Amino acid sequence: MVARVNKKKMACNKPKRTPSHPKKSHVVKACDKGKEKVIRYGQQGAKTAGKPKAGESAKMKAKRKSFKARHAKNIKKGKMSAAYWANKTKW
Repeated sequence: MVARVNKKKMACNKPKRTPSHPKKSHVVKACDKGKEKVIRYGQQGAKTAGKPKAGESAKMKAKRKSFKARHAKNIKKGKMSAAYWANKTKW
């Protein structure tokens, strides 16, 4: 069972982990131009490339590059898209 998220108590544009959610790893209340939207994103338990690190493997660099290329159109949509938040927090 998924715990309900109280949209009123959440801070705008502050992503957080959702360890109890069966499928999605993060949740954020996206706020932009007077609109609010709760967005769940990211695969639970997925091994993402994370932030670039010194000495990062070529495989992880390729993984990050592929994600950004595949989702570039959706990332450009801005704060109201799940791809934007996944790019910011997971990649």
